[in-house]
Amino acid sequence: MYAALQPLLMRLDPERAHALTLDLLRIAGELHLLRQPRPGAGSVQRMGLEFANRVGLAAGFDKNGACIDALGRLGFGFIEVGTVTPRPQPGNPRPRVFRLRESGAVVNRMGFPNEGVEALVERLARRSFRGICGVNIGKNAATPLEAAGDDYAACLRAVYARADYIALNISSPNTARLRELQQQSRLTPLLESILELRGRLALEHGRHVPLLVKLSPDLTEEELAATARIIGSLGIEGVIATNTTVRRPGLEAQPGAAEQGGVSGRPLLELSLAAVRRLRAELGDRAAIIGVGGIDSVAAGRAMLAAGADLIQVYTGMVYRGPRLIRELARV
Repeated sequence: MYAALQPLLMRLDPERAHALTLDLLRIAGELHLLRQPRPGAGSVQRMGLEFANRVGLAAGFDKNGACIDALGRLGFGFIEVGTVTPRPQPGNPRPRVFRLRESGAVVNRMGFPNEGVEALVERLARRSFRGICGVNIGKNAATPLEAAGDDYAACLRAVYARADYIALNISSPNTARLRELQQQSRLTPLLESILELRGRLALEHGRHVPLLVKLSPDLTEEELAATARIIGSLGIEGVIATNTTVRRPGLEAQPGAAEQGGVSGRPLLELSLAAVRRLRAELGDRAAIIGVGGIDSVAAGRAMLAAGADLIQVYTGMVYRGPRLIRELARV
C-alpha cells in the first residue's frame, strides 16, 4: 500500500503528507486492513520490560498518540509517542519541515506542536496495542527554562499510570534554550527532582516506570561522558541517542539544508553511532541505550547494535522506505 502511495505523498508538503499518512493508517487499522507481520528475531528484556523485538518508532511520528493501534500492527516492538507538553501548543510557524531526498534526510523545526498531555492520556487509556508504549515529554515553549522542571513534573504525573516508560526530551534544537538542560549544572537537579517524584508516583500507583533521557548528537565526547556519569550515578534506566543535529554533515550544497532546524535521517547515522559508542563505554551495563538516527537499512541497524545499542528506533528512514523497513530490521 505504501509503495503505491509514496509518489503522491512525496509530491505533497511534508507536514501535510505526514498528517495524511497518519489518517490513512488510522482508517486502515479501523477497517482491519493491516496484517500482523511475521514475528521478528525474538523478544528482548531491558529496563524490566519485555520488547517484542528491538525495533521501535521514534518520538515525533505520532505526537498525540492518535495512531498507536495501527502503528502497532506494522511490526514495531515498541512505540514512543510525543513529544507532549503540559499545555497544547501550535509549535513553530510553517513551513517547518523540509525533505532532502538525495541524502535520505529531513530538516525540521517543529517545536513540539501537540494537543497537550491530557489529550494524550485519554488516547493512551483507549489503546488496544499491548506492546511497549513509551511517552516522550517536554516543556512548553512559553515556560522559562528556570521553570522547566515544573513542566516535566506535570507531564510525568499525567502519563505515569499509562506509560510503559517515560523519556525526557532535553535535546530538541527547536525549542529555545532547551538543550541547555543537558548542562551538568541544570541536568543533575532536574533529574534528581524527577526521580524523587517518580518514587512517590511508584508508591501511589504500585508500579515502577523506567525513565530515559534523550540526548543531542551535538554534545562533545567530554560532555557525553559527563552526562553518562550523571545518568549512571543517579540510576536512570536508559538513554536515547540521539535527537536531531544542527550540523549539516555533507549537506551544505543541497536545497533546503540551509533551513533552520534539526537534521534527521541518513546523515545523522555516524554522529549517533559515535554517541552510542561513547555512552556505552561510560555506562557499561548500568543503563539501556536506544539508538536512533539514520537507520534506514539492515546494515545501519546492525551497526547501531554493534555500537552498543540495546534497542533501535526509526522515523525518517521509514518515511523514505516505508513499513518494509520495520519488517527487515525486526529480523536482525
